[in-house]
Amino acid sequence: MSSKKKFQELTIRDNFMFAAVMMRDDNCKKFLEMLLEIEIEKIEVSYEKSIIFNPESKGVRLDVYAKDENNTRYDIEMQVAEQDLGKRVRYYHSQMDMDILGSSHEYRELPKAYVIFICNFDPFGEGKYCYTFENRCIEELSLNLGDESKSIFLSTKGEDVQNISKKLKAFLDFVKTDNSENNIETEDEYVKELQQSIRSVKEDRNLERGFMTWNDVRTEARREGRLEGKKESILKLLERLGKIPEDIKCRIMSENKESVLADMLMLALTAKSFADYREKISKL
Repeated sequence: MSSKKKFQELTIRDNFMFAAVMMRDDNCKKFLEMLLEIEIEKIEVSYEKSIIFNPESKGVRLDVYAKDENNTRYDIEMQVAEQDLGKRVRYYHSQMDMDILGSSHEYRELPKAYVIFICNFDPFGEGKYCYTFENRCIEELSLNLGDESKSIFLSTKGEDVQNISKKLKAFLDFVKTDNSENNIETEDEYVKELQQSIRSVKEDRNLERGFMTWNDVRTEARREGRLEGKKESILKLLERLGKIPEDIKCRIMSENKESVLADMLMLALTAKSFADYREKISKL
């Protein structure tokens, strides 16, 4: 989602809109029932666990994190990045597990868990609308590991219509629609409800302000990521000269202007000694 995109231009494919719509318990419940072909008595969407800050990558992501009456956990995301999907889904599962175990639970108490990515591309190039993965024995495929975790990738670019329900096909066609109203003509009642939810979200001034704040948070996270990355690169370059003096290290780590860090980086490339580098950065 582009940070320049205006609130009224958002579609269901934009993470903020998708989360705003799916954080309504009924919308989330119907989506999971449609996808998994099960009945869910109650779904509870966790607002505070749906905004996730990664201190390592300085990244922020917006998921829909929910649990049902059986304590089954669901992490649902509108996926835009095509790289490293396997590692990404593994990371999401580990985050869910650690969140549960961090609440003084034993590993035996880990509940069923689903990570669900909705993609406007074919993540594996096999023409499927739905790819479902679980841990099985390679030598005996009928043997399931029993860890009760599944990863599901939905694709709007599928071709195997015969393998999915009409309702799921209608939903994916809706996701594929590229206009700000998501106003495709449909007979599907769930899609109609999602369209109405989008209109309702766009009329909510509090959510519009939330979107502006969300963009600010993402921009600041990217900025912090760039700053930290430059600082780490400078230190890495200087390590070739030996152990970095504390005063130089403190000077680098305390600098928060990108332009100055860029100059520091270039000077680190050509520095002949720490004394030489210290003198040059003192003039910045």
